[in-house]
Amino acid sequence: MSGGTSGERRGVPLDNTGPVPGERRTVTAADRRTSRMALRFVLMVGALSFFADATYEGSRSILGPYLGALGASATAIGIVMGLGELAGYGLRLVSGRWADSTRRYWPITIFGYVVQMLAVPALALTSGWPGAAVLVVLERAGKAIRNPPRDVMLSHAGHRIGGYGWAFGLHEGLDQLGALTGPLVVAAVLAHRGDYHRAFAVLLIPALINLSLVLLTRLLYPRPQDLEPAASPHSGRVGLPGLYWVYLAGAALVAAGFADYPLIAYHWSHRHVVPADWVPIFYSVAMAVSGTGSLVLGRLFDRHGFKVLIALTVVAAAFAPLVFLGGFWVALAGAAIWGLGMGAHESLIPAAVAPLVMPDRRASAFGLFTAGYGIFWFLGSAAIGILYDLSLWAAIAFCVATQLAAVPIFVWVGRRYPTGRAARPTEMT
Repeated sequence: MSGGTSGERRGVPLDNTGPVPGERRTVTAADRRTSRMALRFVLMVGALSFFADATYEGSRSILGPYLGALGASATAIGIVMGLGELAGYGLRLVSGRWADSTRRYWPITIFGYVVQMLAVPALALTSGWPGAAVLVVLERAGKAIRNPPRDVMLSHAGHRIGGYGWAFGLHEGLDQLGALTGPLVVAAVLAHRGDYHRAFAVLLIPALINLSLVLLTRLLYPRPQDLEPAASPHSGRVGLPGLYWVYLAGAALVAAGFADYPLIAYHWSHRHVVPADWVPIFYSVAMAVSGTGSLVLGRLFDRHGFKVLIALTVVAAAFAPLVFLGGFWVALAGAAIWGLGMGAHESLIPAAVAPLVMPDRRASAFGLFTAGYGIFWFLGSAAIGILYDLSLWAAIAFCVATQLAAVPIFVWVGRRYPTGRAARPTEMT
């Protein structure tokens, strides 16, 4: 089989839903209108995500010290946050299949946002760490419910605005701007009152704005799936390509090696590295770097593929020694690198999965992928928390080793992956 596109030669069959590289295609007025509609949809979803992130990232910026103040140990914090991420990713397998089987993308998305946005301000009512832990897990579960159908809707828009990386990167940039704003609001409340409960209560405001925007976006864009042409029912066999599973293995290693910010914040407070009112500010810095990185790296990913992800993984592995061993300024640099890794992976991971999957199977693929990602996040978070209580150096070594172990896997995948803006969705084989 010497003919065909580069993606076909590499064992990744391409469908016929988009332009072929080098093919001249007349852009009609209808195409331009659809592209503008797709861009507005991405911006609307980015706006509602701004307020969602302001809500839950504002709370996560102080969860570590808050749980510690309620009597939780580092091991307990690591396990609680790991359970939260397990729910936040594992349940996406269920919601993804639910979305694919029913095609009810908006109702599932709205339900998830309601659960998540109500769980955060409810932390203001807690007085013990077990009760707070339940709400932490519930908030992550809400995110799990809404993410696969929302990401599918974004991927349909990405088909029209120049690439999946750009669509997810643009959305993630707005998303992370909210993640910067929320912790700053929390820091201002703590500086003024020094009261964790009041800080959680203030987050009810962006939560209600988010829910209002979700309903408005649903009203304006009831069927985002119409932005992407339906795939041919005869384009290939149904299944998951081997490349998908290998990529998942690499992403799982990355997930296992990323320490949760609450554990990092616990370390800073416990070792008196960063003053309490600066902890959410550090988180805002991490989110600012994350948002900027998402915009740039999303566009670069559309053009250069896995080379971007490989370089990012190597750089992000440096966060652990910086945040756990450094003083104030070194810890700040570590927080920035941590944010770059977290945000870019959140935008690049779905962008990288989308070309491997046909549109009508994409929610299940996102859900399954992020479920595996979350399981290893949980295992890694629990391991890092336990290792931290035994030996700080062991925790750092675990973080660095697991992330660097993903690099050769990404190199292998990158050599077989369809790159560039011309890469189209594939039928899973």
